[in-house]
Amino acid sequence: MKRIVFAALLLAGICINSTSTSAWAYNFGDYRSVTLNTKAWEALAKDDIEAVLAYTNKCIELYGEQAKKMQASLTGYVTGPNDLVFQQWALNDVATSLFIQGEAYRKANMKDEAKEAYQKLISEYSYGQCWDTKGWFWKPAEAAQEKLAALESDSSVDFGDGSSEALTKKSWEALANNDLKAVEAFVNKCVDTFGEKAGEMQNSLTGYPWESNEKIFSYWALNDVGTCLFIKGEAYRNADQVENAKKAYQELIDKYSYAQCWDPKGWFWKPAEAAQQKLDEIESN
Repeated sequence: MKRIVFAALLLAGICINSTSTSAWAYNFGDYRSVTLNTKAWEALAKDDIEAVLAYTNKCIELYGEQAKKMQASLTGYVTGPNDLVFQQWALNDVATSLFIQGEAYRKANMKDEAKEAYQKLISEYSYGQCWDTKGWFWKPAEAAQEKLAALESDSSVDFGDGSSEALTKKSWEALANNDLKAVEAFVNKCVDTFGEKAGEMQNSLTGYPWESNEKIFSYWALNDVGTCLFIKGEAYRNADQVENAKKAYQELIDKYSYAQCWDPKGWFWKPAEAAQQKLDEIESN
């Protein structure tokens, strides 16, 4: 019955007449694409799948054609100043809506519907980008491709939105659970995806950034890649894989020495210095 309701919502585009007093009478706010996406993200966080479909379908209904025109005008991802990327607002928000929709279906274990949403995003809106409020863009189509691959292989590894922050958080959680395979998956994904950017940030520095928290956070790729390698070293050390631990620590020290990690208690610490201490302890035993 639930699938029938979802399908009806999807086909109908969440059309609700003015006399309806049912639970489907969602508040679309000012109907802007950014508003609809914000509401969709909030609904996803609450596992309110029906609301997710209401907001994402409305976004696609209102802005899908404009998004397709923007997609057709491009030959790759827009780069440069943030304002240039934001100019592709319809494409960005429709792509993000489809990603959110795919996530809602995936979380509801509706795999076929999730695959369809992810594939539509990849096929029709591949150059959309989503702004993370912490200060960078990520690519919904690339995240959707990973979700599709995981669904096809029945993999239990979930990379979240694929951001360095999400991967670092998942790496810490896997370390706490003594799940070495998961640590390897999350850390390797972070390094593979953001290692080049982290290297660029490292090479632009001659010392640790210190001027302000905002300044330090601006080196997000460097900080997260460095932190992930420290986590990987810790996971190997906990598993008594000493040589692998040493390699992870040394890679951090050699390539990403100016990384800093935010402690939620209110300060930054330096993964490379912690890694050197761990190496010294290993060598002294």
